[in-house]
Amino acid sequence: MSSTPYSEEILITLLRKKNEEAFRYLYDHYAAALYGVVLKVVNEQELANDLLQEIFVKIWNRIDSYDPQKGRLFTWMLHIARNTAIDMLRSKAYHQQEKNQSLESNVHIGNSMQMSSSMMVDQVGLKNVLHMLSDEQRMLIEKAYFRGYTQEEIAKELQVPLGTVKTRIRNALLRLREILQEKRT
Repeated sequence: MSSTPYSEEILITLLRKKNEEAFRYLYDHYAAALYGVVLKVVNEQELANDLLQEIFVKIWNRIDSYDPQKGRLFTWMLHIARNTAIDMLRSKAYHQQEKNQSLESNVHIGNSMQMSSSMMVDQVGLKNVLHMLSDEQRMLIEKAYFRGYTQEEIAKELQVPLGTVKTRIRNALLRLREILQEKRT
């Protein structure tokens, strides 16, 4: 594990120059957190491992598109991880594979992965932060960001107007931001 501490600015510069040591540092320091997010979405360890590799390839290939003015590097990587996992869940191939599995194996995999997923999420501290939200806010964040629901799907499931869902998710994200800022100080 590379232990050279990089500032975010230097790390980004080195990554844009395709510096392999900086990339190893990035992987060593962020893989576990990204894996936890991906596992929470896909709920399957092997698939999460495969996606993690794909995510780091995307980060390597797309680092030039990262804009520090829009947010931190970790946030940008989280978006890539989350979107990659959700795209996989929505893919035709994934749905076909899921149809081919027996019910018994799905129950077994679901139970074991759920435990692993919650352990990984807890490891990155996200579980503790989510519990600080109201039940409604936590449910909305979990559906939208960990289970891959669209806002339209959430509105339909909850039988509320789309605008209401958008407002509630925005409020939940603002509250989450407040909580994270409080934890920093």
